[in-house]
Amino acid sequence: MVPAWLWLLCLCVTQVFPEAQPADLHVEVPENYGGNFPLYLIKLPLPREKAEGRVVLSGDSDMEAEDPFAVDPDSGFLTVTRALDREEQAEYQLQVTLETEDGHVLWGPQHVIVHVKDENDQVPRFSQTVYRAQLSQGTRPGVPFLFLEASDGDAPGTANSDLRFRILNQAPAQPSPNMFQLEPQLGALALSPEGSTSLDHALEGPYQLLVQVKDMGDQASGHQATATIEISIVENTWVPLEPIHLAENLEVLYPHYIAQAHWSGGDVHYHLESQPPGPFKVDTEGKLYVTRELDREAQAEFVLQVRAQNSRGEDYMAPLELHVVVMDENDNGPVCLPHGPSVSIPELSPPGTEVTRLSAKDADAPGSPNSYVVYQLLSPEPVEGAEGRLFELDPTSGSVTLGTAPLQAGQNILLQVLATDLAGAEGGLSSTCEIAVTITDINDHAPEFTASQIGPISLPEDVEPETLVATLMATDADLEPAFRLMDFAIEAGNVEGIFGLDWEPDSGHVQLRLRKNLSYEAAPHHKVVVVVQNVEELVGPGPGPGSTATVTVLPSDPRSRALRFSLVNDSEGWLSIKEFSGEVHTAKSLHGARPGDSYTVLVEAQDADEPGLSTSATLVVHFLKAPPAPTPALALVPARHLCTPRQDYGVLITSEDPDLASGHGPYSFALGPNPTVQRDWRLQTLNGSHAYLTLALHWVEPREHIVPVVVSHNARMWQLLVRVIVCRCNVEGQCMRKVGRMKGMPTKLSAVGILVGTLAAIGFFLILIFTHLALARKKDLDQPADSVPLKPAV
Repeated sequence: MVPAWLWLLCLCVTQVFPEAQPADLHVEVPENYGGNFPLYLIKLPLPREKAEGRVVLSGDSDMEAEDPFAVDPDSGFLTVTRALDREEQAEYQLQVTLETEDGHVLWGPQHVIVHVKDENDQVPRFSQTVYRAQLSQGTRPGVPFLFLEASDGDAPGTANSDLRFRILNQAPAQPSPNMFQLEPQLGALALSPEGSTSLDHALEGPYQLLVQVKDMGDQASGHQATATIEISIVENTWVPLEPIHLAENLEVLYPHYIAQAHWSGGDVHYHLESQPPGPFKVDTEGKLYVTRELDREAQAEFVLQVRAQNSRGEDYMAPLELHVVVMDENDNGPVCLPHGPSVSIPELSPPGTEVTRLSAKDADAPGSPNSYVVYQLLSPEPVEGAEGRLFELDPTSGSVTLGTAPLQAGQNILLQVLATDLAGAEGGLSSTCEIAVTITDINDHAPEFTASQIGPISLPEDVEPETLVATLMATDADLEPAFRLMDFAIEAGNVEGIFGLDWEPDSGHVQLRLRKNLSYEAAPHHKVVVVVQNVEELVGPGPGPGSTATVTVLPSDPRSRALRFSLVNDSEGWLSIKEFSGEVHTAKSLHGARPGDSYTVLVEAQDADEPGLSTSATLVVHFLKAPPAPTPALALVPARHLCTPRQDYGVLITSEDPDLASGHGPYSFALGPNPTVQRDWRLQTLNGSHAYLTLALHWVEPREHIVPVVVSHNARMWQLLVRVIVCRCNVEGQCMRKVGRMKGMPTKLSAVGILVGTLAAIGFFLILIFTHLALARKKDLDQPADSVPLKPAV
């Protein structure tokens, strides 16, 4: 038994989900139907039991009051009562219901869609009866210059509205009957390949084309219509454009007109391309404009392509190129390139040595005055009263070289150089370049002892080895610590190895110590010669006399007794004696003594500890005639040459005693008192008769120098004038000197005179020869005919 609630649920579902709607019915009716009406279209699915209601047919709002549709109540067929026109209405939306008298719907609604089937009852129509077009000479074949428009009222997408175009006639038919071609489906009129080759020879008058449009596609049947096309042939104005020069940063109203491109044909659309992309545009008339200011430094040149196209974007001819050159303005100042760390220059570098080369870049046009940069040295400025400048500057190349003013090691100099464009002219832009220059030290100073003679130092002979004898101190004028490192050695006076040296590597102090015991009997005195030199290689002349120190050591016998000396009968008081050494000296002027006289005194020696022990000796002094006061004698030394910059050799100087009768003995040499000479030159004694003259400076002006050298021997003194030629040298150390014109060699003027004279003489002789030949020929022509010998017959 079914529960009551289940019956209720089924009833509710029936109310919620009514009977499914019937599907839409579609029916097709041919337009302009010529048969009998009513025309039965489709049987409607009406319910079989419909006696209680009536069939109601309704349509969309577009239906007329005279509804062309009806429902046959007996058969239930939908009928059409008259002919339909698809062009008036192509589709009808109908609705069929079964209703009671009070309007209650018993069945339906049933939707019926009636389609009116198209018939080819419409004739195609051109948009214009007469078309007019301009065709420019030079137009590419196949590029349409006119698009025909035609319409057909039949159903779109069917054969009834499928249109085809073709040319029926061309007038005139010269120079070719097929000057044009027409796309059948699109109606695009273009120049044919044959017409393209003949267009330049075409008639000046217009061409008339009779064209046809037909429906039904490619079928032979169909409706058709015709139109006329008048084509005017015009001269080609699509000519190359001259380059345009535009000033950068031009202050005008933008967009600014720059050029005109013109296509003489019709239906033209201009298109502009810029390479690289730039601020340019073209209007519908072919006028070209720049739309904003240009910057040459951003882009110096543009290539514009102007295209003349039809409505489909096809080029009538090859595009025109327009070169736009941006003219430079002086809107960029020189910019100094970064130079990096400071520039290092060794001291004593010769004048003309390149320190650095400035480079300032100007972004303006290369090769123009706007980018022509010159340089001016701002600092350091020359010191007032100083000879020359520290630096010289080439204003064109920017090369900074050393001047003639001396440099000092350790100097830090800031070079300030003004870089100006426009070649330094008024109105040029400028900037300041700064370069740090450091003068570096070179090892050009040899170390020297603070004292060249030490002692005598008295040491007991029984003193222990490793005893400190003396401490020597040396200094070096160089700044670089590596150049101040010294090496010490005993050069002489230490054959037995009695002495030794101790020093720290970075110290200027050296200790002279005993290595063995002293022996008074073996050597009553020692002269130890200590030399000092740099660890690093010395630049320039070798060590001088100051690099040598002599230490005098006197061993003493602890068993020897001390003596005291005294003068007993020095009646005139002319003499004095040292108490412990016994050295006799004059005590005052020998006033009253005459040459040839003698003076006798008694010298007494006493034991210091026991004065009773003494001895005496007689000292006889003989007086001689005093020599005249020495006056320096001048002697000229033959010229020698030295190289600058300084090299490791000098000039050997001999004593050259002017008095041949002078005796032998040591000579002393010294530079003249002139401060310049003592600054530029260095004199070193080699032995008792020779000295060595070298350059004291790394650079001395190349010329002939007269160096005074004072030589003294015994009580005499004279002066040598040493002629030294300072010059630049080649790699072999040979002096290079300027050579003047050699005597006897012709000058340029004399050489030209000799050449002209020689040519004149040759020309004179040629004139005589040709004159003689001409006279001889004339003489031969003047002889009578019978004077010519006859050729014998054979």
